Amino acid sequence: MLKELNPIFHSQLRLAIVSLLLSVEEADFVYLKEQTKASSGNLSVQLNKLSEAGYINVEKSFVGKIPRTSCKLTSKGRDALEEYVNNLKEYFKDL
Repeated sequence: MLKELNPIFHSQLRLAIVSLLLSVEEADFVYLKEQTKASSGNLSVQLNKLSEAGYINVEKSFVGKIPRTSCKLTSKGRDALEEYVNNLKEYFKDL
């Protein structure tokens, strides 16, 4: 029987964010926005959803007077993504 896929990763933008964070120590909001080509509002909403799930840590700070938002993938997020990918592979194993 096929395992249920994690609905958090069904969003293309959330999957893109987590995939980007998988390959870096941390990424700031501007980098994620540029890489995903998402609007600021949509990116912010999706970061909040990933943060609420415990999959990323979001840290807000200031560099001088300029606000900076940086994101890091958590071990919970890394494990959840790995499980999602493994479960997804099961769907295609007989192709």
